[in-house]
Amino acid sequence: MSIQYGAQMYTLREHCQTPSDIAKSCKKVKAMGYDGIQASAAGFNDIDAGELRRILDDNGLVCGATHKSMDLLADADAAAAYHEQLGCTLTAIGGFGFGGESRASWGEFTASFSKAAAACAAKGLRVGYHNHSHEWSPFEIEEHPESISPKDTPMEMLAEGLEPPAWFELDVYWVAHGGGDPAAWIDRLAGRVYALHYKDMTITPTREPKMCEVGAGNLNWPRIRAAAASAGVEWVFVERDSGDLDPFDSLQKSIENIRAWG
Repeated sequence: MSIQYGAQMYTLREHCQTPSDIAKSCKKVKAMGYDGIQASAAGFNDIDAGELRRILDDNGLVCGATHKSMDLLADADAAAAYHEQLGCTLTAIGGFGFGGESRASWGEFTASFSKAAAACAAKGLRVGYHNHSHEWSPFEIEEHPESISPKDTPMEMLAEGLEPPAWFELDVYWVAHGGGDPAAWIDRLAGRVYALHYKDMTITPTREPKMCEVGAGNLNWPRIRAAAASAGVEWVFVERDSGDLDPFDSLQKSIENIRAWG
């Protein structure tokens, strides 16, 4: 199965506040050459699944995946029914915590997420975890800080503790931001990475990491692309949380670069 490319609509969140906005944005996304979208921006939680499906059908797009909160996924029947209307079998949560959570908190989350993913999978909906960079921050050991291990991290706990069918939606920018190797993590989790988030990283003159368009930064795209091709990735969603270009121009530049790679 060849990888399909979608626009992560969080990129266009300011242009997706109403169903009319969403329709206009989807028309532009299709014109850029994208195959589909990932629905997650403001406005998508308020639009009826049937109406969103009609908008996508009208524009020759599909919903490759969604982003939903743990609260919404707690009702497996409702979550599955919503995604069935969309013709979509993939969803992911936007992550857990924002740094500083204890090992115990992460352990509790890992167990509850595994349970929620299994309940949804029984209804035909595959639920994944989307990372940021704090998952690579080692757990603090107050009593003996010298014993902190760079391998004792939330991401290691998730990789070892999340039970299939839970999957991983790796965001290559945030993996690199956390000090990880995106391609190595795709390789490690091969078979459980159904979707990726593509955005690139550049560095400011003051040595701060900064998001930019795919192919315009410093990530090792040949390695990332090779890993994605062999890992069973179904969808790549192009995203840019913030940056210099207009968000539509950003999505256009990224897909042009991706298509030019072949």
